[in-house]
Amino acid sequence: MQTDYRNREKRRRAAWIAFLILPPLAMMLTFVVWPLLSALSAAFYRWDGMAQGEFVGLKNFADVLFGDHFAALTWRAFRHNLFVFFALFVVQNSVGFLLAWFIYREPFGFRFHRVAIFMPVILSTVLVGFLWKLFLDPNFGLINQLLDMVGLGGWRQPWLGQETTALPALVLANAWHWVGFPALVYLAGMQRIPREILEAAKLDGCNGWQMLTRVVWPLVTPSTTITLTLLFIGAFNWFELPYIMAGLDGSPYGSTDVLGLYFYRTAFGNQTAGIQDFGHGNALAVLMFLFIAAVATVITQYLRKREIAL
Repeated sequence: MQTDYRNREKRRRAAWIAFLILPPLAMMLTFVVWPLLSALSAAFYRWDGMAQGEFVGLKNFADVLFGDHFAALTWRAFRHNLFVFFALFVVQNSVGFLLAWFIYREPFGFRFHRVAIFMPVILSTVLVGFLWKLFLDPNFGLINQLLDMVGLGGWRQPWLGQETTALPALVLANAWHWVGFPALVYLAGMQRIPREILEAAKLDGCNGWQMLTRVVWPLVTPSTTITLTLLFIGAFNWFELPYIMAGLDGSPYGSTDVLGLYFYRTAFGNQTAGIQDFGHGNALAVLMFLFIAAVATVITQYLRKREIAL
């Protein structure tokens, strides 16, 4: 009798576990694994528009990385993504960390500041792109008007119209949009630090800067793991904002072209890239996925080893 009861409990537990695991597993297989395998399979064939041609092996991958027609565009877009990642790390994550420290010290109106800093994150990327195109307008944009007001009218620029300033202008717009996210993550990390540690550091004579760099920063490493990994993934998947503000060709003259735009042009075609080329487009997508997955894994593992348990 007792054995039957135990068997029924085991079956009930197994059914409950299967109920929890199978739906997300099915969704993962349907919406992640299957599209990934389809893209990988398509990358091994030559495509003529929508028609699949003969098997070409690794030729599409070699063309994307080293071919005369594709390589220059691939590596140019890759350099731009690399610039975006490091620029956002300095501008977006660093400012987010300082804003989190500012709020953590609970100045007057800190609850309002916390909401105000996070507010741009909930705006749609389309709206942010449109707003920043207005702000950066060379004739009536807010940025040039502010420069005039503070006596720096000589610094007025057609920010989105010249190669040297277009990509930094996009980085600035993206940082404004997302700075609230790392700020909130770092704030949560700071609130986990026991007050006794900070008070002990004060008694040892730490000033504000030493407290921030030698005590707080090492103790919020788990937050850095999250923000840096997501920033890397976001920087190399960047598409919406440059598409909205600079167009599919990465204007002007490709100075804002990134891998996401280049993949879209190659796979689905446009006026400059010509007809759609699924083979090379999918090869580029697979390479992007492998690179992002590999580097994100290395970053995560490296930063986790540096985390300090509280």
